[in-house]
Amino acid sequence: MDILLRQVRIIDPSSPFHQQQIDILIQNGKIGQIGTIDSPASKEIHIEGLHVSTGWVDVYANFCDPGLEYKETLESGAQAAAAGGYTDVMVLPNTSPVLHNKSGIEYIVQKGKSLPVTIHPIGAITKNAEGKELAEMYDMHESGAVAFSDGTNTIQSSGILLKALQYLKAIDKTVIQVPDDKAISATGLMNEGIESTRLGLPGKPAIAEELMVQRDIELAKYTNSKIHLTGISTLKSIDLIRAAKKEGIAVTCSVTPYHICFCDEDMAQYDTNLKVNPPLRTRADMEAVREGLQDGSVDCIATHHLPQDRDHKLLEFEYADYGMTGLETCFAAIHSCMPELSLEKLVMLLSSNPRRIFDLEMNSIDINAIASFTLFLPEQKWIVKKLETKSKNSPFVGKELTGKAIGIINKDKLFLNEY
Repeated sequence: MDILLRQVRIIDPSSPFHQQQIDILIQNGKIGQIGTIDSPASKEIHIEGLHVSTGWVDVYANFCDPGLEYKETLESGAQAAAAGGYTDVMVLPNTSPVLHNKSGIEYIVQKGKSLPVTIHPIGAITKNAEGKELAEMYDMHESGAVAFSDGTNTIQSSGILLKALQYLKAIDKTVIQVPDDKAISATGLMNEGIESTRLGLPGKPAIAEELMVQRDIELAKYTNSKIHLTGISTLKSIDLIRAAKKEGIAVTCSVTPYHICFCDEDMAQYDTNLKVNPPLRTRADMEAVREGLQDGSVDCIATHHLPQDRDHKLLEFEYADYGMTGLETCFAAIHSCMPELSLEKLVMLLSSNPRRIFDLEMNSIDINAIASFTLFLPEQKWIVKKLETKSKNSPFVGKELTGKAIGIINKDKLFLNEY
């Protein structure tokens, strides 16, 4: 299919056409021409204010398939990702059964081939993601796993994580961890502090995260292996990672849209959509996360898209499951909360940085390059109503946001949603 994009602004620092408003002709999945184009195409798109960048990547999303399809499926997750501007999504192994062997990875790879979004499976580090015995990571790597993590189950054993880091060094793959010491934070429902006291909810202290960050950095230093810490939410965690990078340790990190946009003060109404892990921290922590995005201490943004059905969210705060959806609102939420963050920086956080960290295909908007694009309107105001995801556990529903991803071009296909 030939697709002609009329007068779009290119946001791609690696492209010779960066920041130019120009026409792009896509032929058979590749960029045929860039410039002033007179020839017709089977599909022509001309939308005022349209911007285009290399395809966005989410490094941490749960599509719940296989086994938990009542929350999300690969199909509904891919639709949500495409609607949110994502051409690539790395999916967690916390399914039923867990993605801890080659057959599980092959299931995701094969089923993902027909979807508009490129699905990259993350293999479990341990069998059943229980943190006890290493899984067959090399087999999973050979079958298509791009990274390894126990996902929502943080590895508590230093010995197990040490062995995993040593094992993965041979195949140059990255461990992904959500830092959370369960022995400290087992009963907490929100950040420990003034707000938890005021609301009468048990707290999860920041030190539960910070101790794990420090431990994981030391293990990465000892093994000289690569680790990616995601869901970073405290000022001290950011400082620890910043110092580790200066020391040359192979540590990278990502933050979530909700730790950028919310803090524990926003939980006064006991909204279970704000019950997340790591929990929303203090205003000072939120500001530190934002500062980390600006100064480069934070490498990328992970949506932590964790769908939960109504039965697991619409109940008392104590009993509600953790997590919120994020793929469809990520760009808009960050652009609304941090308008000072340039589009160039946002594209680095959403596209080029995660591709570099996890060794995914790097594309540039240039002639003869593969067309894997995100289409977005940075000034578009919209109210979050209809969502493609199967689960609707989002605190942004009903709110007005600025900036809207309107679709993707990927795998020689065009996905365009309402704008």
